[in-house]
Amino acid sequence: MKAIGILVFWQILVLVLFLGFWHVGASVGFLDPFFFSRPLDVIQRTWRDFASGVIWRHLWITLVETVLAFVIGSLGGVLAGFWLARRALLSAVFQPYLKAINATPRVVLAPIFALWLGLGIWSKVALGVTLVFFIVFFAVYHGVKEVNPVLVANARMLGMNERQMLRHLYVPAALSWMFASLHTAVGFALVGAVVGEYLGSAGGLGYRIQQAEGAFDVTGVFSGMLVLAIFVLLIDAVVTLVERRLLIWRPQAASTGIQG
Repeated sequence: MKAIGILVFWQILVLVLFLGFWHVGASVGFLDPFFFSRPLDVIQRTWRDFASGVIWRHLWITLVETVLAFVIGSLGGVLAGFWLARRALLSAVFQPYLKAINATPRVVLAPIFALWLGLGIWSKVALGVTLVFFIVFFAVYHGVKEVNPVLVANARMLGMNERQMLRHLYVPAALSWMFASLHTAVGFALVGAVVGEYLGSAGGLGYRIQQAEGAFDVTGVFSGMLVLAIFVLLIDAVVTLVERRLLIWRPQAASTGIQG
């Protein structure tokens, strides 16, 4: 508990120093308030948006898009990762195509998804899925591949069938890799939703940021970024709770430290 308290202290200190530097810099003219705004103005704008209720509709739209992209992309990545990791021939066949698609800049796909799926939520979900899928897929794939061959051989000698090996060997081995990737995937699901909204939408946090940027409202832009930061931290906290529940067997020392 003491170590956690010290960690929280340092985290808060870093935030206070950052906001203090920002406030002082904007006050003395080192940072032009027109381009950088002020932290108090950003906090007041965010509070006013929540109090007036104007932001709730946009927050709900982005939440739905993010959750759908995260769930669909994660499930697809997990299933495909387990499937290809256990089939060497199929893995070798599809590997160059997966790498080529993964190397494609996602921003290029956003207009294509908007053309195919329209400007509703599904074009944003599709963009988020392309970001989440490959993160989870490669993590699960390598997690399964890293299973000790000696354990696999011993399991076969004990008469384990494929389903038993999947349950007792491959799934536990891949869980740590999978949850490590999910922490990163949460942010990318949100990025996909926001980028899609920014490029073409009638609602959402990305839409609000785009509107504020078009009006040279720097305070509105930073307010939207603040809401996004809080938003992704809350979703990541949910993932952490699920991770601790499913990985309760893992030694405590292995679960400490900085998570992605």
